[in-house]
Amino acid sequence: MLYYLFEYLEKKYQLPGAGLFQFQTFRAGMAVLFSLIIATAFGKRIILFLKRAQIGETIRDLGLQGQEQKAGTPTMGGLIIIMATLIPVVLFARFDNIYIILLIVTTIWMGIIGFIDDYIKIFKKDKQGLKGRFKIMGQVVLGLIVGATLYFHPEVTMKEKDGTLITQEFTVEQRQGEEIKSTKTNLPFFKDNELDYSVFISWMGNGAEKYTWLIFIPIVIIIVTAVSNGSNLTDGIDGLAAGSSAIIVLTLGIFAWVSGNIVFSNYLDIFFIPRAGELVIFIAAFVGALIGFLWYNTFPAQVFMGDTGSLTIGGVIAVIAIIVRKELLIPLLCGIFFAETISVMLQVSYFKYTKKRSGEGKRIFLMAPLHHHYQKKGYHESKIVTRFWIIGILLAIVTIVTLKIR
Repeated sequence: MLYYLFEYLEKKYQLPGAGLFQFQTFRAGMAVLFSLIIATAFGKRIILFLKRAQIGETIRDLGLQGQEQKAGTPTMGGLIIIMATLIPVVLFARFDNIYIILLIVTTIWMGIIGFIDDYIKIFKKDKQGLKGRFKIMGQVVLGLIVGATLYFHPEVTMKEKDGTLITQEFTVEQRQGEEIKSTKTNLPFFKDNELDYSVFISWMGNGAEKYTWLIFIPIVIIIVTAVSNGSNLTDGIDGLAAGSSAIIVLTLGIFAWVSGNIVFSNYLDIFFIPRAGELVIFIAAFVGALIGFLWYNTFPAQVFMGDTGSLTIGGVIAVIAIIVRKELLIPLLCGIFFAETISVMLQVSYFKYTKKRSGEGKRIFLMAPLHHHYQKKGYHESKIVTRFWIIGILLAIVTIVTLKIR
């Protein structure tokens, strides 16, 4: 909104300083500042409202230390994250950018699914919340929308290398060719650094590439569903999901910036994605919202994000990764989410297997997801969260390093 206002003022009245809004770095800085202010200043009011409305967490007795003290803590705090993200995006981002539109749709869509889930748990007194099949259905529909948009929309393009630009200061390969539709993505650890999804249907013969959407869209659906549920499982102790997500999103912000920058994308030999730089404004607002939410969510938490927040966070992370063509790095970058999900899958599978074989179910972990295992071992949740954050930072660094490891 402000971008277009100051663009008009600069052209019409040559207003001094109005040109600042043309710079993505300035708008990103303003977005993160505004989101932090909104999350911290208005977050308290939202928490008080949730308390007055008696929207508190119902705690199941799992035998965990300090569990009783959490009962009644306001939940649905994901509304703080959503509000603190969308308001700066509306103010500072460009709405003629398909990626921004897609992320706004993702935020609202997943926020609604999470809100319905929390509403059923709190007001209908149903601890199961929204039925799993309906939750998965909502994630699948979002994946379908995202996948179809990224595959068919004419503005979702990339540029291939075309010629060399030599100056007195430096030499870079100039990507000045026409924008092209492509189903290529970055493939880490390999020299050519790319994978074309059309390779999976090449067995169909000549012309098969036009049916690549049959592969691409299901992959997008799987990624959106998996990361969203992984984020949901990670949200189990104070500050874990929000802090881990902030690290992941910040890393994706680096990828978005270099992918949308002609010089750095050339230097790092990754795809130059036109218009991807605008993602930095959304990501900056999202990071600010997550950090601002942590102000109230760190131990002892004054508010929980609920599924309203955790499902939204996972959906947004998945879509950003797919847009910047780094979805194959998700198992590494989102290693915390991945470990939490795998721990649940292993626990359930092993329990069912041993019960079928011996009549008595056995467990691999003391409790799943993984963070509860360490709680059962006697670790304080603050120590667990801090160590998971450290692991998340290490994974983020390794993910960034993969840009040059071929």
